[in-house]
Amino acid sequence: MNILQKIKDHLEEDPLLQRVVRNTGYLFGSNTVTMGLSMLQSILAARLLGIYDFGVLGTITVFATTLNRLFSFRMGEIIIKYLGDYLAENRLDHAATIIKTAYIVEAASSLLAYLLLVILSPWAANQLADNPESVTLFIIYGLCILGNFGSETSLGILQIDNKFKQQANFTIIQAVLTAIIIVVAYFTGGGLMMVLLAYLAGKLVLGIGPFILAIRSTNRLLGNGWWQRASFSLLPPRRELQTFGLTGNLSATINLFVRDSEVLWVAFFLSPLEAGYYKVALAIINIVLMPITPFISTTFPEITRSVSSRLWGTLRNLLKKISLLSASWTAVVTIGLLLFGPWIILIYGQEYMPAYPALLILMAGFGVANIFFWNRPLLLALGLPKIPFTITLFAGIGKISLAFLLVPRFGYLAEAALLSLYFIISVLLITYIGIKKIKYYENATESLQISPT
Repeated sequence: MNILQKIKDHLEEDPLLQRVVRNTGYLFGSNTVTMGLSMLQSILAARLLGIYDFGVLGTITVFATTLNRLFSFRMGEIIIKYLGDYLAENRLDHAATIIKTAYIVEAASSLLAYLLLVILSPWAANQLADNPESVTLFIIYGLCILGNFGSETSLGILQIDNKFKQQANFTIIQAVLTAIIIVVAYFTGGGLMMVLLAYLAGKLVLGIGPFILAIRSTNRLLGNGWWQRASFSLLPPRRELQTFGLTGNLSATINLFVRDSEVLWVAFFLSPLEAGYYKVALAIINIVLMPITPFISTTFPEITRSVSSRLWGTLRNLLKKISLLSASWTAVVTIGLLLFGPWIILIYGQEYMPAYPALLILMAGFGVANIFFWNRPLLLALGLPKIPFTITLFAGIGKISLAFLLVPRFGYLAEAALLSLYFIISVLLITYIGIKKIKYYENATESLQISPT
């Protein structure tokens, strides 16, 4: 029996997996459209701006994203962890409280992030973009931070309310809008400002659209007036909530510096030229991430439900099957990139060919992260957020320390190798601990069931 037949049989036999795959299908479909449009946007922007300004563009967008996520407390994870239980127990005022608190915290953190961006923009323009006149561009694009003041909380609500299809629609809308503006810029000779405004418009759609839909969902789930009924005295134990939120924030911060600021690191150690190469490699590697990223959103609520109900066998079965699906996709895409990677890069232009070695190196780390994408959500559902935080912290410190030693000497390929090594070590270790914890809790549950009363 081949692997495709095994996947088909698993889908037919498992209603839980069917629900996960169906919801993932909505997001995957939107991501497919978005990927195609993003490739078009990236290619046109690269050809329009040239490699240097293209590197500056990547520096500006990543800088704003980095600051925004630096202040993120991953409110979506808190919503998923607590809101589902409150709704199941009909504790609507508790549900209203956790939603209100999440929105307030996220809005305040967004405001602080934008203020910091304004303060740091002159430094970023000089040190990262190598262009003091780009200060205004940093500040204008930073408005996307304010536009996403409640995006994490909103997406958490939509996932609990099973609104994956609607979430997918907004993803498509923003991609279409951004693509249209960039196409116009390309054929009218628009410059860096117009391309940047295109990306900003898309970000605003992704922030405001889900917020409006989430408020509607909340009104339906909790009834009108839920904001007034919310009382901070109904929050979970302060220490528990603070630990969950703080580890989420610190984990996001680690990811920012270690994983999601690669273009900035390359620009810092080297120049916008190498940052342009690296940005192209990362853009192509997103092909690998495209169908897996939705799985994270759709499986986390299911993992949480299984843990809450102590359905350890169901949980192990789900993890096994989704790992099989992600491994199959990763293998196919890896072979495709090995065979056709150079031709894909040529679409950007001959000058971008140095991105190919970085692409191959990155493939190793992203491949492992793809297959075991559920490693951190599993430990969060088990109530063990400190474990993935600790592992990523020390792995991240090692990665950044080595970067200062190796990247200035060996270039952007060293940065790619360090990122892959970081993924391989941290993901495999977190996955191993998660599997061991499932076995431990399963044995403990069985012991309680067979013990005499």
